[in-house]
Amino acid sequence: MRPMFIRLSLPLLVALGALVLILGTAAAGATGGGDERHVVTDDVIDTPLEAHAQHGGVGGHLPASSSNVELVGKLRLSGVVPGRIADVGTLDDFAYLAAFAEPCGSGGVYVVDISDPSSPTEVGFIPTGSGSYVGEGVQALSIDTKAFEGDILVINNEICRLTGSQIGGFSIYDITNQLRPQPLVEGAGDTSPGGAFSAANQIHSAFAWQQGKKAYVVIVDDEELEDVDIFDITDPRNPVMIAEVGLANWPGAQDAQAAGIGGFAASFSHDVVVRKVKGDWLMLLSYWDAGYVILNVNDPANPVFVNDTTFTDPDPETGTSAPEGNAHEAEWSHNAKFILAADEDFSPTQIASFTSSAFSGSRPASEASGTPLIANQPGGVMTGEVVHVGRGCPADPALGLAVPDPYLANPAGKIALIERGLCRFDNKIARAQMAGAIGVIVYNSVAGGEGLVTMAVDNPVAAGAPSVIGTTITIPAIFVQRSTGLLLRDGTPPVTATATSEFNGWGYIHLFDAATLQELDTYAIPESLNPAFASGFGDLSVHEVATDPENDLAYVSYYAGGFRVLKFGKRGISEVGHFIDGGGNNFWGVQIADVEEEKKEKGEKGKGKERENEEDNPLVLASDRDFGLYIFRYTGK
Repeated sequence: MRPMFIRLSLPLLVALGALVLILGTAAAGATGGGDERHVVTDDVIDTPLEAHAQHGGVGGHLPASSSNVELVGKLRLSGVVPGRIADVGTLDDFAYLAAFAEPCGSGGVYVVDISDPSSPTEVGFIPTGSGSYVGEGVQALSIDTKAFEGDILVINNEICRLTGSQIGGFSIYDITNQLRPQPLVEGAGDTSPGGAFSAANQIHSAFAWQQGKKAYVVIVDDEELEDVDIFDITDPRNPVMIAEVGLANWPGAQDAQAAGIGGFAASFSHDVVVRKVKGDWLMLLSYWDAGYVILNVNDPANPVFVNDTTFTDPDPETGTSAPEGNAHEAEWSHNAKFILAADEDFSPTQIASFTSSAFSGSRPASEASGTPLIANQPGGVMTGEVVHVGRGCPADPALGLAVPDPYLANPAGKIALIERGLCRFDNKIARAQMAGAIGVIVYNSVAGGEGLVTMAVDNPVAAGAPSVIGTTITIPAIFVQRSTGLLLRDGTPPVTATATSEFNGWGYIHLFDAATLQELDTYAIPESLNPAFASGFGDLSVHEVATDPENDLAYVSYYAGGFRVLKFGKRGISEVGHFIDGGGNNFWGVQIADVEEEKKEKGEKGKGKERENEEDNPLVLASDRDFGLYIFRYTGK
């Protein structure tokens, strides 16, 4: 059996941050040993920290504004709650929007008729397995092979609850008749040795393409180090895995940034696109801390490493060192001369130093997302005496805990040192707070080892152990390596510790020369680099980018930063348009529409020609996490 690389997260929760969890074995998550849920899901959960603030009145978001962007139409989807909507895909007159894990048990894909863009209409819903949900992987395309001719929808499956019906892997639907989708295969994927919680490993994203007479799909495997799996779907009813690779296969991409604290296992594939560029089929992988990786897939069964990016040190936007990474999603420009890439970062602060009387110097630490920022504490520090309280889990019938995990010491007025394991991070922090702790330090379990994670917490705690439901977490918390936790635990009392935080901004856009992968420029909205906007305005990180099919324009979903239009070239990036709705936005996905009406209007206009009128600009779809579908048109030149 290959070693498992399990990424845990909080898929049911609305208030989450970026989450990278490294666990040594599958058994720990399967038996409830993971802190975040009783199941594993994504490597990085793309869920805003402050979703409740969106569409909620005059506060908690950036003010409404727009420039050079027309709101053509929008649609609030049925059953929407904060965090309900994920990615968006499109084909012809229809849009397909992912239903995330809010609430768990009702994941799937909304089908929306956009033939009249000014009045989009919800016309159907395709459910996935109970206990599963859809996130990054929503793609509709036409294929023509010897086994199938028509339109297909490819989606990913991740797991938010063990219901007995949850599925992992990918599913393919025949959407030739868009109003009557038919399943071709459900829950296909890597079944050897099989997923921890389903027959196939759960996946975060999927991308399908036709190459000659065959069709393929590449998926992002959430559960293994070899997390780039390629399948032949020439017969979409019977996918066949033909390649399974990962960062370990490409020594050229394993630089210091890729290695991180836990070795190259700290990096993982997150998103992928495939395109034919100058006669070669190329795969562009967003590989988090490793950067953006290009593979040659002329023979999809034997991918060949071509090149990868390296994150600039110091960070070009903030000047901090070392750079954070967070390679989330990327696209080639219309002529494949450039690559636009989105670094997603939900944590606008970082631990600048973590010191203690129990050791010399500063040791690595990460600040929890969803808890009060340490930067907002007096002096920008969390400091005090540290007491070890054990695992710190409250009673939780779902885990068979009729009574709380007994505290080993009273944390009142002190910092509670808690070992990872058995229950969720937010439960641990909330219970320590209720006991009077002024802060929390969680150290890794035996299974987690030296891996450093960003703890994502639900705030307020809205699910889980009955004793902490509804508790709003008001104390800061950090995560440290296991060796650090043991030094704190075994140090000579009284042990003191101080965590100092600094602002390092939200995620932003890179522009690369596609041939050399030289970084040409970066772009961030001004608020994302201003400490005054570190909290209280929603998440100001970029999420995805879609490039214009004919010109050097990019359309960007920027979570609470709204919808942005960028112009780019050899001289760099500039913003030429934006839109933020009244009450704020929370954009996840962005795609160029391809409705039949648009095709007819454009007629025989050639690609790459200067558009004479703004009405020639394409329609752009954006999915709002808390609302549904927006349809825009850029009105500048």
